[in-house]
Amino acid sequence: MAGGGKRRPRGAAGPAGEQCERNGDVKKRRSEQADSPDNLCQEAETCYQLRLPEDFYQFWKFCEELDPEKPSDALVSGVGLALVGPYDILAGKHKKAKSADLDFNLHWRFFYDPPEFQTILVGDSKTQYHMGYFRDVPDELPVWVGANEAKKGCAISQVGDNVFAAVKLFLSKKLKEVTDKKKNAILKDIDEKLTRRAKELGYSLEQKTMTMKQRDKKVVTKAFHGAGLVVPVDKNDVGYRELPETNANLKKICKAIVDAPTDDERLKAFAPIQEMLTFVQFANDECDYGMGYELGMDLFCYGSHYFHKTVAQLLPLAYTLLQRSLFARIIESHLANRRQEAVDQLSP
Repeated sequence: MAGGGKRRPRGAAGPAGEQCERNGDVKKRRSEQADSPDNLCQEAETCYQLRLPEDFYQFWKFCEELDPEKPSDALVSGVGLALVGPYDILAGKHKKAKSADLDFNLHWRFFYDPPEFQTILVGDSKTQYHMGYFRDVPDELPVWVGANEAKKGCAISQVGDNVFAAVKLFLSKKLKEVTDKKKNAILKDIDEKLTRRAKELGYSLEQKTMTMKQRDKKVVTKAFHGAGLVVPVDKNDVGYRELPETNANLKKICKAIVDAPTDDERLKAFAPIQEMLTFVQFANDECDYGMGYELGMDLFCYGSHYFHKTVAQLLPLAYTLLQRSLFARIIESHLANRRQEAVDQLSP
């Protein structure tokens, strides 16, 4: 569990459907209340309808010490990372937004980010490198921090069970690459401060902790993104059944559909998917909800608009059956606004 499950006894995220305070409401509040750190923390959770782990807030405090004026940019020049997503709320950026109807679940949601992924740090814009919390269930704390480069594909790698560990790993790689002595000294200084703070707070700096390994045991399938899918499976093995195709074969089927020269050819190439949709219906009738979840996620990860309609049939239903309704709403919003660029909802 990210941050070892530590968390302040702050108000939990608002109920499903509860919206982040609109700009007008924010302005109406007393200024001293609006500036309260605890109030902003609760607002971040309300905006996303997701609970945030203690390491999220501790890392903000760490960045405030590095740069009291702009904690969000404390790592930009030295490390090449910016704090975004729910950190934008701690920075008060949402108050300057022009639109009152912001969908925070699309804020910094990159092209391949599944609903389970919540971006908190961004790096190289050329590759669209970003890190985020990964949750199996929306009303639980994250299971780990993941990283993706959206320009390269859908793969999500595990980079630690808290944000300190994730940034430490990023720094370690950077230190090996940087040859400039001055830049290297800056990186070493930040690395030492971060390591010291993480140890003081009791956070593991391992890339793969015991908790993460335990979660791996619950994974029923890796899926195309490699992060793995977790669904409840009972003692009678009810909850998940395998797709009739291997990942390699499913990718070949997807490629044939996307590369089809005509609509007629594409329709023919869709036949194996249609057959799998029938299998998913049978699986759902018998409470094996993981099958539709896997097929929907794989088609989403393949990335072609040709699959959006099928994904829209599969994933919202799978999430609803798995009682993960927030994820159902996120995937519906994302499919309606899936984009390669301009993922910052607060940019002017």
